[in-house]
Amino acid sequence: QTLPGPSGKEFTDFDKIKFTIKTKTGKEVSVAADRCGGTDSYATVTDANGEEVFRYWMPDEEDKKTVQELQAKYPTAMPYFFTQDPDYVTVKERVAKNTVTGEEAEGVATIGVAVETLRVAEFLTPTLMEQLK
Repeated sequence: QTLPGPSGKEFTDFDKIKFTIKTKTGKEVSVAADRCGGTDSYATVTDANGEEVFRYWMPDEEDKKTVQELQAKYPTAMPYFFTQDPDYVTVKERVAKNTVTGEEAEGVATIGVAVETLRVAEFLTPTLMEQLK
């Protein structure tokens, strides 16, 4: 989907994507994402024959209870906030601790990591756009 940003410049935002990366040594990993497909997320790992060997699902049963409690408490909030609530709490606690103590916020991406991630995204965008033709 391509939409204008605040500056008027257009940006392409992939709300769904699926791709496979193959290394020179023959290893491969596939990624599929639909960030507009609801509040549940999952990831699977398959073997060389395509058989699923592991699946992670979010929210899990425990988190679903928390989601229901938060939905009742904040009925007008965006639903995906509730499934990500534990992660938001963790990030906020780590960043607050960093602000107070100066210690590294463990597991939280730095600005440098964010910049490099955006560079990768910008590098891949033309290739992905070409694949959509």
